Parts: sequence; C-alpha cells; structure tokens
Amino acid sequence: MTRVTRRTFLAAGGAAAALGFGGRAAAADAARLGQQPLKLGSDRDGVLFVPKGYRPEVATPLVLMFHGAGGSGLGVSYTFDVADDLGVIVLAPDSRDEATWDFLVHGYGEDVEFIGLALKDTYARCNVDRKRMAIAGHSDGASYALSLGLGTGDTFGKIMAFSPGVMQPAEVHGKPKIFISHGLSDPIMPIDVTSRKFVPRLKALGYDVTYREYEGRHGVTPAVVREGFEWFMS
Repeated sequence: MTRVTRRTFLAAGGAAAALGFGGRAAAADAARLGQQPLKLGSDRDGVLFVPKGYRPEVATPLVLMFHGAGGSGLGVSYTFDVADDLGVIVLAPDSRDEATWDFLVHGYGEDVEFIGLALKDTYARCNVDRKRMAIAGHSDGASYALSLGLGTGDTFGKIMAFSPGVMQPAEVHGKPKIFISHGLSDPIMPIDVTSRKFVPRLKALGYDVTYREYEGRHGVTPAVVREGFEWFMS
C-alpha cells in the first residue's frame, strides 16, 4: 500500500477522500447478527458487530471503533453489550501494524486505506444510517479517533475518545460533537497533560464537548462506555 504523508493526505483531498467516502459500495453478502470477522484478506483483519435488533429495512447507527496499542478489533468487544442494547453496529478494524495506528508512527497511510475498505464493505452488507455515525476509540485508538475524527466531521457527526493521549488532526472539517472521558489516576496518559488540555482547546475553537472524568486508571469502565454510547444515541 502507498504511504500517505500529511502533505499528500491533504493534497489528495484529506480524510474523507483518503477513506473513500462517497464511493459506491460493491455488492456483498449480508451481515449476520452478532460478532463476525471482516474477512478482507489479511492476517490483520477486524470485527463487525451487528446488534440483535438489526433489521435490513431499517437504517442503523454505526460506531467506527479503534482499539488500543498492541491490540486488535476483538479488543473492543467490551462495547458489544452496550451496542446490542442500544441497537448500534460496531465496526472495529485492526491496525495494519500490530503496535499501533499509522499516524502515531509515520503519518496517515495504510490504516486509512484499510478503514476505507472496511467502511465500504460494511455499507454494502448493512443498512447504515449515514446521518448517525460516530468515530471512537480507547487509548491509542482514542487518539486516532480524535485526530482523524476532526478531519471527517462532515461524515462522522460525533467522536468518542476514551482516554486519548494525542490530538493532532491533519485537517478539520465540520463541527462534530465530542465526548471525552479520562481516568483521574491514569499513569499511561496522565490526565493533566492530555484531556485537561484538549477539552479547553476544543471548546475555545467552538466544538460542543462533553467531558467526563472518573475515578480510575487507564482502562475505561463499563459505566463510562455506556455513558458514551448513550450520548451518541441521544
């Protein structure tokens, strides 16, 4: 795959173009209910979760969820119970590198391309409500969601960042609403140098930010995950 630097990323039309939004999805087999592999031809693949209440004739909200460092799409299965309750599709691709997401290492590139492929496949297999989509993640995944999400605000109306450590968008588009949560005792991404700096900066730029601090360390709690998903659906 071709590496996409910040300069070529912007020259190509930015996040929306790099992810392949606006293209016509090819026909694909309909997704079944529950958890299933993407089967997009790679050892690093991903997971699609379709809630029990899904009906093909009804457009369904979608969360594009990014895992933390050293993980995979299976690592976000802690969101599936909430998604099942609320009727949300979760698309959780694997990063191409086992360590983390592309932009945290060398700039946007192979992960953006694979995410675009996974989205097109999901659109072909599921009836997704394009007006109710969020981009989300935990830890490195939260950093990726927050940074990429600010550049795709015209497509993803909401961002959920659970314990982000970096906020470095290559560009900004739209004004997505943002939910950020962070543990008060986080030793991995200390709150004072991350979310407590990001939130006032975003608010000063005119973003609608819902911020939640909680007693805890780096892991996100089930209660906070539910709060974030309920905020998305509100």
